[in-house]
Amino acid sequence: MYSRTYNSVIPLESYLLAGNLSDFMASVVDSMRWIDILFPISTLIAGFWVRRYAPEARLAWRRVVHYMTIIIAVGAICGLLLVPKGGFSKTIDDMQSANYYSCVTPEYTFFGSLLYDAMHTDAPCTPQIQEEVKTWFALQPNYVPLSDSISERKNLVVVLCESLESWVIGLRMEGKEITPNLNRAIADTQTLYAPNTLTQVKGGRSIDCQLLLNAGLLPLRSGCYAMKYTGNNYHTLTKAIASTYNSRSYLLTVDKPVTWNQAQVAKAFGIDTLLSKDSWRLDEKVGSRKKLGDVSFMRQAVEKMKTGEIWKRGEHVYLQFVTYSGHNPFILPDNLKRIHFKGNYPQKMLDYMTMANYTDYAVGILLQYLKSRPDWHETMVVIVGDHEGLAADRADIRRSAEARRVVSAGQYTPFIVLNSPVAMRYDGVLGQVDMYPTILNLMHLDNYYWRGMGQSILDKRKVAVAVGSQMNIEGDVSHATKVEINRLTQAHTIADWVIRYNMEQSLPILKKD
Repeated sequence: MYSRTYNSVIPLESYLLAGNLSDFMASVVDSMRWIDILFPISTLIAGFWVRRYAPEARLAWRRVVHYMTIIIAVGAICGLLLVPKGGFSKTIDDMQSANYYSCVTPEYTFFGSLLYDAMHTDAPCTPQIQEEVKTWFALQPNYVPLSDSISERKNLVVVLCESLESWVIGLRMEGKEITPNLNRAIADTQTLYAPNTLTQVKGGRSIDCQLLLNAGLLPLRSGCYAMKYTGNNYHTLTKAIASTYNSRSYLLTVDKPVTWNQAQVAKAFGIDTLLSKDSWRLDEKVGSRKKLGDVSFMRQAVEKMKTGEIWKRGEHVYLQFVTYSGHNPFILPDNLKRIHFKGNYPQKMLDYMTMANYTDYAVGILLQYLKSRPDWHETMVVIVGDHEGLAADRADIRRSAEARRVVSAGQYTPFIVLNSPVAMRYDGVLGQVDMYPTILNLMHLDNYYWRGMGQSILDKRKVAVAVGSQMNIEGDVSHATKVEINRLTQAHTIADWVIRYNMEQSLPILKKD
């Protein structure tokens, strides 16, 4: 079900946190299809057959030998067929492209995908890998600082909105704005807005977005960095701001610290204070697990800021919010709904728009407070969708004529910067990894030597092209050279190596020029 929905398998390391699945059970149920009933039915039939014909089904050694011989023979034939392609690992490596990325699990099965993941987990870093990484970074465009005449910001507030896609922003349905607060924010004369930010998260989903935005790294091709590589020497916006402005950092989430190993990720990224599930009053329940809703989350966060529990007076901060309510299946209790529709729309589309409206109201509470602070003039607010939200439901939704009119066919999330020193609307395609260098640019963090793997959208040389989670190439491809397309595609492999071998610490090529 996971592979069908997200075109990848659950990372091998994530099975160690299988207990967390209970928090996302509603999403699991929502991803089920009628065809899935064949799994329990086939098991029941097999059990009935064994029970009914047990005397005739007693195993004999010759039957075991016969069965194992067939298995070994079939395995050997499959292995021989892969030899001309360079072997199992090389074959799957070659499938990491837009046309074949999603075919790995269907073709080589769930177990083949996990085997590939396991084979690459502890593979040694060869001289060839080191050379390819150095070559890639040598070809990366140089970082271009903004003019000193452009004002600086010393506080950064980041809001990661769960599953928020760009198509709902600015949308009116039946005369009603879906996201009135975000609409006003985008219309402000000091806002930078890039609606076509291509999803690049992989197996880590939400936690991958934190890597992309805060560390400027693309996620692992297989597996999840949060499960195994939290001991790496990550260079992040958090650390850059701390080294420049002596700031303090806070991460606010309604989840448990163990969800996606958030506590260890926060520590690795340089977060000073983590406020998680037990830090909040559960007075507004959303979702099947009755997690704290976004509106109450923001209200309580504002209370903590007003009392000085977080963001004390005179303190410079990196402050990150991780919302929860927007998780699939987007079911909001009736008493929390702030918008209603009369039209005959696909149910999933209705639920999604209703939830987006709810989260927008929550963000509005936060923005109203931030703008009232005396340090607003030196505060920059970044609001993003952590990844696309509709996943495999997108095609079904867009079968409706009304849905096709408004629901994007692409996996695009918003990148919104409020109180930006450079105001603009960037309609070209960018990747989530491009957010990191853009924020470095805007905050004049020019002396921080890790520039990330993306390219600032303020750089006039940037081509409006990105390579997504499924190795899909999107954007103005006609104006991109073959060399640039190859560089952007190879970046996914390079990032995988940088994380696995902790290369941010050891490779001089990654340091400041």
